[in-house]
Amino acid sequence: MAMFRLKPIVTLLALSLCLAACTPVQPWERGHLAKPQMALDPYPLQSMLRAHNYGSREALSGGNAAQGGGCGCY
Repeated sequence: MAMFRLKPIVTLLALSLCLAACTPVQPWERGHLAKPQMALDPYPLQSMLRAHNYGSREALSGGNAAQGGGCGCY
């Protein structure tokens, strides 16, 4: 019975911690966030060319996690 009372409290605590990290970005701080180092993929053109090269060599597309020899075998 105590577990049912504790679950909403833990959920609210976790939600409040997540929302506390959301702060507005000031105009003078936006320059730091616009740097190429802050991007998820800092070199999108290079990544696209590598994926194209890998796909043409391995004769597959997408799912770059599997290892294979191009014949479809693992």
